[in-house]
Amino acid sequence: MCAYVLVAEDDPKQAELARRYLEHEGHAVVVVGDGRAALEEARRNPPDLMVLDVMMPRVDGLDVCRILRRESDLPVLMLTARTTEDDLLLGLDLGADDYLTKPYSPRELAARVRTLLRRTGPANRKTPDSTLRVGHLQVDPVRHEVRADGNEIACTPGEFHLLEALAAEPGRVFSRDQLLRHLHGFDSYVTARTVDVHVMNLRRKIEPDPRRPVRLLTVYGIGYKLSDG
Repeated sequence: MCAYVLVAEDDPKQAELARRYLEHEGHAVVVVGDGRAALEEARRNPPDLMVLDVMMPRVDGLDVCRILRRESDLPVLMLTARTTEDDLLLGLDLGADDYLTKPYSPRELAARVRTLLRRTGPANRKTPDSTLRVGHLQVDPVRHEVRADGNEIACTPGEFHLLEALAAEPGRVFSRDQLLRHLHGFDSYVTARTVDVHVMNLRRKIEPDPRRPVRLLTVYGIGYKLSDG
């Protein structure tokens, strides 16, 4: 799948390496060197996917991701030199769909981009009558919309695909590993806590009381399921 990829990276060598590998994959690539330029380019010419470094001048990657999530569901692959779990989960909590820690293999970067594009590209869209309904919750894969009690809910791509998997089989209990495979493929770099972060964020959005969930339920010792409550 060929796409327009925006790479936001202030290290010229890293940026050039990413550009070469992604262009070798057949993608059209634009490189910018700071967060403000990334926002301006994304607004002027929306890409199919953004590769976003966390540590950048003017506006850092976390703020870029936070701002973008208020404006679009653009898939974001975050690059970070921060290796603590809390730092990595913060990026996901802000709406990033995946991350790579530096130093990384350019081949791994290209593979992650392919995975995200498969999940979010036109080839992955369903037919117009494919809306999933679970109680008062609706998930529309064509319009990429979620409604709870008639109200439209803004979801990141990662949150949406997790909810879509659960809504396709209501009542089925999914383990964290099964949900991770749905989100990222067989990916040893993402931990099970990735799923927990998405679940926590979804509960804030779709539950009448996130502290007492009645829709997105924990099945202790196994994982999660979606109920029609």
